[in-house]
Amino acid sequence: MTKQLFEPLTLKNGITIKNRLYKGAMSEALGTKDYGPTEELIHVYRRWAHGGIGMSLTGNVMVDSRYLGEPGNVVIEDERHLEMLKKWAEAGTEDDSHIWMQINHPGKQSPKSMTKKPVAPSAVPITGPAGSGFNAPRAMTIEEIKDTVQRFVTTAEVAKKAGFTGVQIHGAHGYLVSQFLSPRDNQRTDEYGGTLENRMRFLVEVYEGMRAALGKDYPISLKINSTDFREGSFTEEESTAVIRQMAELGIDLVEISGGDYEKPKMMSDGEVYFLDYAQKISQEVDVPIAVIGGFRKKTSMVDALAQTDVAMIGIARPLVLRPDLPNRLANGTYRDIELPRLTTGIKLLDQTLGGFSGLTYYEQQISRLGRGLPPLKHTNAWSPIFHLIRTHGPAALSPRRR
Repeated sequence: MTKQLFEPLTLKNGITIKNRLYKGAMSEALGTKDYGPTEELIHVYRRWAHGGIGMSLTGNVMVDSRYLGEPGNVVIEDERHLEMLKKWAEAGTEDDSHIWMQINHPGKQSPKSMTKKPVAPSAVPITGPAGSGFNAPRAMTIEEIKDTVQRFVTTAEVAKKAGFTGVQIHGAHGYLVSQFLSPRDNQRTDEYGGTLENRMRFLVEVYEGMRAALGKDYPISLKINSTDFREGSFTEEESTAVIRQMAELGIDLVEISGGDYEKPKMMSDGEVYFLDYAQKISQEVDVPIAVIGGFRKKTSMVDALAQTDVAMIGIARPLVLRPDLPNRLANGTYRDIELPRLTTGIKLLDQTLGGFSGLTYYEQQISRLGRGLPPLKHTNAWSPIFHLIRTHGPAALSPRRR
């Protein structure tokens, strides 16, 4: 029944991933004060590699230390952390696993506690319940756009030099690349705004810069929203057009997700909620399509590969609770997992802090894995809240990503 999950995937460039399971990107919050990787971060990726995963995507690595997405980010602006990055890559590639670095810039989704004046394609603030956690952004200058493109390229070059076996451009969840793509967030009237061709220019320049620097055989992936789930924003039709264009340019893998802080679809607990779109786009482009979101049951994983053209299945939070999940699937010992629903015991507080406490709970468990400890499965929301405040101070209570 699980045979399809363990068939190798060979990309067009000849690179082979040993199975169809990948670890989705999660916030680890395990960077040092000077933005390098810690030993804990290195060790947890070794555990996932030994657990049988085909490929691990790192949590987002930022390209600019002036604009962080969350406390504990790793940032790569040069080679100052190269030796520790090499250790990270070596750990993630044990047991013939891949480790790809997710590269990101938060744009306006840099919390108040991290950035006094964030930058974005246009000066469009974040609205809705999450808006109070972010300062209004200012519009980037052309010079800043060009500099940021080069920062993405530099980070990718360092990743390759360190031994990461691929990189991913984070173009989803309302971060900077996603903001450029969105007609709601991007109201520029120059060559980076207006038409979809102009709005995707930033992404294309990032990709083409990476491709020129990394070579034609090095895997470059794109994470993109199926839609932003907001009126007047990035649509499914536009997403399809972008993916087609990136396929023509030579992108090696596309990961489908959706939503942003204003409409956080990626934080939903629904079962396999992007599969229909992933199946549709996989029939339109000659590029492997990966999908993440809601995979808990063995049958849903198997069916997603057996009954669609999707190439890879992403798993995130279940891998924190069971880092050897792929091995369990392979040897027949896997049991469908139910994620804990955290509660403070106060309904109103749970509604306010529910997503936050869940995010922090998994960061807490990732830290335990990194220290060689087993995860603790519990439903006490107070524990992760107090843990994060102790670790990062009150600033850590800002809105953050999954």
